[in-house]
Amino acid sequence: MKVSLKTAKYYIGETLDLSNIEEVVQKIGAQLGAVEQVIDFGKRYDGIVVAKIVKCQKHPDADKLSVCEIDAGTGQNIQVVCGAPNVREGLMVAWIPPSITVPATYGKDPFVLEAREIRGVISNGMLASPSELGISSDHEGILEISSTEVGEDNIVAGTAFKKLYDLDDIIVDIENKMFTHRPDCFGILGVAREISGIYGHPFKSPDWYLNKPVFNSANQLELEVKNEIPKLVPRFMAVAMSDVQIKPSPIWLQALLTRIDVKPINNVVDVTNYLAYLTAQPLHAYDYDKVKALSSDSAVLVARYPKSGEKIALLNGKTIEPRQEAIMIATDKQLIGIGGVMGGKDTEVDENTKNIILECANFDMYNIRRTSMAHGLFTDAVTRNNKGQSPLQNDRVLHKAISMMSDLAGAKQAGNCIDSRSQESRYETQKISVEASFINQRLGLELKSEEISRLLNNVEFSIELMARDSLLISAPFWRMDIQIKEDIVEEVGRLYGYDKLREELPQKGVSPNLIEEKLVLKKQFRNKLASLGANEVLTYSFVHGDLFKKVGQDSEIAFKLNNALSPDLQYYRLSLTPNLLSHVHSNIKANNNKFAMFEVGVVHSKTEIGEDKVPAEFGRVALVLADKNTKETGFYQARAFVDQLGFKNIKYQKVNAKILQEHKMLAQMFAPYDLARSAYITSQDGQPVGVVGEYKAEVLRNFKLPKHCAGFEIFISSLKHISKDYQPLSRYPSISQDVCLEVEENTTYGDLENAINESINNVSAQQYVVNKNLIDIFADENIKGKKRVTFRFNINSYDRTLTEDSISILITDLITKVSEKIDAVRI
Repeated sequence: MKVSLKTAKYYIGETLDLSNIEEVVQKIGAQLGAVEQVIDFGKRYDGIVVAKIVKCQKHPDADKLSVCEIDAGTGQNIQVVCGAPNVREGLMVAWIPPSITVPATYGKDPFVLEAREIRGVISNGMLASPSELGISSDHEGILEISSTEVGEDNIVAGTAFKKLYDLDDIIVDIENKMFTHRPDCFGILGVAREISGIYGHPFKSPDWYLNKPVFNSANQLELEVKNEIPKLVPRFMAVAMSDVQIKPSPIWLQALLTRIDVKPINNVVDVTNYLAYLTAQPLHAYDYDKVKALSSDSAVLVARYPKSGEKIALLNGKTIEPRQEAIMIATDKQLIGIGGVMGGKDTEVDENTKNIILECANFDMYNIRRTSMAHGLFTDAVTRNNKGQSPLQNDRVLHKAISMMSDLAGAKQAGNCIDSRSQESRYETQKISVEASFINQRLGLELKSEEISRLLNNVEFSIELMARDSLLISAPFWRMDIQIKEDIVEEVGRLYGYDKLREELPQKGVSPNLIEEKLVLKKQFRNKLASLGANEVLTYSFVHGDLFKKVGQDSEIAFKLNNALSPDLQYYRLSLTPNLLSHVHSNIKANNNKFAMFEVGVVHSKTEIGEDKVPAEFGRVALVLADKNTKETGFYQARAFVDQLGFKNIKYQKVNAKILQEHKMLAQMFAPYDLARSAYITSQDGQPVGVVGEYKAEVLRNFKLPKHCAGFEIFISSLKHISKDYQPLSRYPSISQDVCLEVEENTTYGDLENAINESINNVSAQQYVVNKNLIDIFADENIKGKKRVTFRFNINSYDRTLTEDSISILITDLITKVSEKIDAVRI
């Protein structure tokens, strides 16, 4: 946001002292917004003065040149050769003397004038056109300085030209992001009000802006407005005006627009740009007759979505097919503009325009932003509309626009003012009750209610002092961001000055803060996996759509980004495993033949939306291990990692296809895994914990993975329910015993292990500590239909040294309980 301090001072008054620019800039940076640049605009006009043409004769050797004598306040006339068609005796002009840089070239490729001979006649400098002065693109003639614009005091020969038209201005460029939630500060009125407030002076907006206007009635030009998308266009105002005289704007207006890097076009367009800069409310002007010619009958403006295949030629020369959700302005026959973004070329105001339609509307800021990004259209209108302007100021701005069109273009109101308002826009700003103590506690101050009231009154808040220290605060109609008490606290702190807050450390108790349980769990599992030799990686939360295809996930339930940072980062991920798999091959190529890597992160899905209508966030831990040279089974290697994490009361079981059909998010987690070579991990009560196993053959091919590659993915939310409690070590020695069980060939290892674990839990309750390890699984033709599984049990006690006999009794008891659940025979 480029702030003209001269314009700000005009609205603030003499209380703003511009003699110390450094102090002003420091105050703005500390209490309003970060200053990116300070431009001394008047510097480019140093040495240029007002001069009077006292004599003008034709050049003796050139038909289109004139030899002028000018009075520049030096005490003697100066000779200048001029080729402008409008040069004449008595004219007040801008003279650029020799050795002075032409303003239009300032900061680019500077052109410094010198006294030189032109067709045999010496010319001392030049008489400048608006183009050469850098005020506009008009180079048809020299600038004619009028006393009606600059005043009699400034039209004296020898006066510094930069004093005219406020060209001795300082432009302060404030970072736009500082005003993201302050749409009013994208207008100079809003910035001037804030500057006045931070200096502690009351500000009063112009009467035309404060007072609700009354529009005249007229019916010379018919105009109809239809709003088919009121939720996206909460307020749409329009009025037709006739007898418009298209011409250049007054120099003061052109000069102001130039100072803020807005190119002057003509009086009609310049007025809309000026009011947008003044109030932060964009406007648009259509050529009425062109709109009518593109309508079926009388002129019609329709706010709607685009139809399939529709295209529009824009003012910037591009022709686009708008995105399906874009807000479009159309007649009843064709598109004529993108609402809040850019107008169409077919209804452009040009030198032949006689009648116009003025539009002043509000558009959904999120829709504007998406449309702007989708089509690469970044305009001043977008900058303001995508911040969410107050619909309560539209009538004031439109009424002012009608007045200025009358003054500067001779236009007349030729139709009734149409005001289409959705129900959502029929609101007033809220009244907020807050106590002075509430504000002081949060700022560490001791302000009285009267002091708080004065600070807020300075920026035109309305305050009622209630009982005790309570204040009833009404925000002005342009401050739609004031919603809660904390917003008032922020206003008071900023206006008072954060630099004035007492530098005192807050008191803190000696008791330690509670650490969030999930953070502890994450840290524990990070440390555990790292100690097992796995390497932690951090991947993007966003993925390419092709990644879903490679693992068989459903991209339709993934959130898609409209303004992705990169084509490779289009969707929120549905699980962690695909990202890990995508990094395996690159590591294999780098000669890392055996490794394990894991990630702790979050995933999202359209199928899981919280009560607050915000996407639910699921914490996960995932690991992938790869071994290019091994012949071991990947499943057991991955499961060994899970076992070493120290869970209690978990079960490994076959994957139930019905569960995956019912739970789409779980199905996405299982998508990369070969269900025949994977296990579904649950708690004892059946709650899902995760998956461990090997990957599908097509996944191995798609990611160029080694044959022996496996992994797991686990819900973090389930970790606290299944992680082992702390168990002290027994001070008595342990005894080991191997046990071989013969079971049916179709008995799964998971079923056998679950039965043993359940038996061990019962034994552990009797003050024994029992741990088991798988030693071997054996099957051959001699035991057809059977297989033998060997375990090694390590047993000790907390209260005594165990004997071989007691261990044998314990093992027998344990195996008996297993046999009751599974047909198992001890060999």
